[in-house]
Amino acid sequence: MLKVYPAILHAEDGYWVEFPDLEGCQTYGETLEETMELAQEALGLYLVSRIENNQEIPAPTNIANLTAEEGQLTYISTDVDKYRRDTRAVKKMLSIPAWLAKEAEAKNISLSKVLQDALKERLNLV
Repeated sequence: MLKVYPAILHAEDGYWVEFPDLEGCQTYGETLEETMELAQEALGLYLVSRIENNQEIPAPTNIANLTAEEGQLTYISTDVDKYRRDTRAVKKMLSIPAWLAKEAEAKNISLSKVLQDALKERLNLV
């Protein structure tokens, strides 16, 4: 699940990033590259923590509605699924009509992938 949030990038003895919509979510790095990588990680971990604690995820503010007196406005994206704690695959039994299984197999469609995608959509995790 890809999420994108506005951030403010500051340059002072290295770089640090804060997310105006996410209280307490910030990070620091020595180089710009390191800081951007850490910002993706901080954003992912922050959002996963809220999801796993059944807390609401704030909607990202449109960057056009923000101002940065100090620093530069930018967007940071992250793949939230990368930071989920239990990502191991589990086997589940399911039943579908034989003709449907045959059609899927003939077209090389992965039933596991289809089920994962459908569950993410149904759970509003897309």
